[in-house]
Amino acid sequence: MTRINPTLTLSKSLPKSAGVVVVGLASVNTADTAAVGVTADLDKAYQKAFGHTVHEMALALGAKSEADAVTRLPARDGLRVLVVGLGDADVTPDRLRSATGVALRTAAGLADAADLQVAVSLEVSDPELIQAAAEGSLLGAYRFARLTADAPATAVASVVLVTPVVDAVQKAAAEEARVIAEAVCQARDWQNTPANLLYPESFADAARAYVKDAKIAVEILDEKALDKYGYGGILAVGGGSARAPRLARFSYAPRGATAHLALVGKGITFDSGGLDIKPAGGMAGMKFDMSGAASVVAAIRAIADLGLKVQVTAYAALAENMPSGSAYRSSDVLTMFDGQTVENYNTDAEGRLVMADAIGRAAQDKPELIVDIATLTGACMVGLGLRTAGLITNGEETSDVLLDAAETAGEDFWELPLNDYVRGQLTSTVADMRSGASQRWGGALVAGAFLERFVPEGTAWAHLDIAGPAENPDEAFGYTPKGGTGMGVRTLISLASRLADQRG
Repeated sequence: MTRINPTLTLSKSLPKSAGVVVVGLASVNTADTAAVGVTADLDKAYQKAFGHTVHEMALALGAKSEADAVTRLPARDGLRVLVVGLGDADVTPDRLRSATGVALRTAAGLADAADLQVAVSLEVSDPELIQAAAEGSLLGAYRFARLTADAPATAVASVVLVTPVVDAVQKAAAEEARVIAEAVCQARDWQNTPANLLYPESFADAARAYVKDAKIAVEILDEKALDKYGYGGILAVGGGSARAPRLARFSYAPRGATAHLALVGKGITFDSGGLDIKPAGGMAGMKFDMSGAASVVAAIRAIADLGLKVQVTAYAALAENMPSGSAYRSSDVLTMFDGQTVENYNTDAEGRLVMADAIGRAAQDKPELIVDIATLTGACMVGLGLRTAGLITNGEETSDVLLDAAETAGEDFWELPLNDYVRGQLTSTVADMRSGASQRWGGALVAGAFLERFVPEGTAWAHLDIAGPAENPDEAFGYTPKGGTGMGVRTLISLASRLADQRG
């Protein structure tokens, strides 16, 4: 099945064709609440049918103003009303994004066909809030198309955002939200696809098809080309699999762009751990180890669709890490793309090897900033949990611009340190460096220090470790579904937008 992408429109009034209407409930002081977005016609209909306003009905049914609380009111002539908590009346973009997300997830669960229209009426007109509400709605409506022969096609088909002002500024904000949400949902689709269907070759082909009608040039290196040009890290990691590795390069170079951003994504389509094989329980969810690659491909397409005046080159380093007679080993010495040699310390630390090759290749493009994104270390998950990603950079200015971009996008990152003690853990007696430390402490930092070795001096660099929030193994929350989350896509787009604005 193909995922249904809801259409998004703005309207000054509630559409009569809506099957579900989302309104809000906000706290105005410690004791009182106020309904948000309830139109006079909707109130009149509920008073006629039930003898109560929407607000009175919601309170009678125990509706709460706490953020993301959802209450379903009795249907009236087939129209269903959802009341979502907004917290206090001074709603923020993050809170609005989450509230609309949880409301649309609830609405999607009510769909009994593929034609449900949902109207979101929350009295927002500020462009930033319009974008947040639209993003949350479209991300919350996401459903991965189940891989069954008879799965019912039930989904939200269209979202109407009711706003008192509909002009070019509001429409532009809504369109930006649509493009960003579509990119996140595409990344989620790739994440959720099982590894027997999404492997290096098929992923590269799917990514090429995804960007074919955008102004993006594509180059894909197969195993022969990788060998010709000396990509020792990617070839080593992919050598144990019957599925040969790939390196996919995507280039967007709009006229007038003065800034150049390189994006590098880890694309391990399945990570068994190789010869240092994972335990059975640890292998669950390893199809998500390609999340970084999904994020950079989805992001560059959105950047092109938005017409941002910034040159972007994206690399997806694709391999499957499997054990076999041709698999690489611990203690092997690998010659990387940039000529440096690496003593491999663990075959289950494969992501940094494919990323190092891709970073080395990205450096040849001479970008001002290289950003790599990867589900890289369990250590980052231990330290930051499942909803916060790690950030390591080689400069305070780079840290600031990444954290600002993430805050605008509504994604949570926490900066981690990098110092000479950590860098010293990579000393090797047989090669230029080891790929990891001889002890387990600070694993996320050591991985960052390793990647830093492949960044040319004078080039700004940031490493995003999304190992925790790339997959949500628990129940859905806000606009985040169970499974692939598309983490990082919005931050990369926000970063590109900032670079374009700075040079505009």
